[in-house]
Amino acid sequence: MSDSSTSKINEQSSKTRQLLGMKGANAGETSIWKLRLQLMKPITWIPLIWGVVCGAASSGNYIWSLENFLMAAACMLLSGPLMAGYTQTLNDFYDREIDAINEPYRPIPSGAISVPQVVTQILVLLGLGLALSYGLDRWVGHDFPIMLCLTIGGAFLAYIYSAPPLKLKQNGWLGNYALGASYIALPWWAGHALFGELNLTIVILTLFYSLAGLGIAVVNDFKSVEGDRQLGLKSLPVMFGVNTAAWLCVIMIDLFQAGIGAYLIYIHQNLYAAIVLLLVIPQITFQDMYFLRDPLENDVKYQASAQPFLVLGMLVAGLALGHAGI
Repeated sequence: MSDSSTSKINEQSSKTRQLLGMKGANAGETSIWKLRLQLMKPITWIPLIWGVVCGAASSGNYIWSLENFLMAAACMLLSGPLMAGYTQTLNDFYDREIDAINEPYRPIPSGAISVPQVVTQILVLLGLGLALSYGLDRWVGHDFPIMLCLTIGGAFLAYIYSAPPLKLKQNGWLGNYALGASYIALPWWAGHALFGELNLTIVILTLFYSLAGLGIAVVNDFKSVEGDRQLGLKSLPVMFGVNTAAWLCVIMIDLFQAGIGAYLIYIHQNLYAAIVLLLVIPQITFQDMYFLRDPLENDVKYQASAQPFLVLGMLVAGLALGHAGI
């Protein structure tokens, strides 16, 4: 392959990464809509959309029909592009000083988009999310607006995660657990509440599962170690060092997924439990191959190779809970 062809491929890859909101992008984008999409980090929508699927499965009431499909799609739009987009844009707004150190190509520190434009985007996404969640409550016929309340709660959690004075992300444990719960528990609750009745058992189980999400959230901290250290943010890699934080990360992921498998055995969903536990094996393999050997260099490669087994395990757990009538 010629040098020019390689250069074009690298340039296209960089543009794709930039549009998805991934690490390793380049500055230079001028389209305001592409910049807005970059702020919303589409790559982060996937686990929230998947969480809605898991919640619908755990409700035990999802039946394939056009109306149910459209309701699920609307809930995915709410959890992914709107509320995750709101969260990511809000986070970029409050992280612009850190990003100027770690990711200067991001739209705000690069000067490609103005602060008033970012604030407008935050408010529009939040407003659309609140409106859609209320519309879903009316569509389903909820006596209590559970979808609206979950959206308000998620928006508030996103705010205190990113914004002072609380800024939960300053604390590695609290911040990462809040992030893990946002990516696992909240969309799961939304999907379950849309097709069934959200109950305390599902709430507790998904909050437990969110401790595995804490481990996933830690992976994102490795790309910003230097900026976090300079600005005094107590991420786990800053507090414990890169290698120790990497071990904490993988132990959290494996331990709490295995814990869900053990619970499925307890409720006599043995086949589902076996699948969940078997899915931990390839995760451990990729953790050893990539992440534990060089977490700073291989964080994205590890996420791409290992996380599909975690999210597949989430769906298996949701199907088991729905089958058991939990």
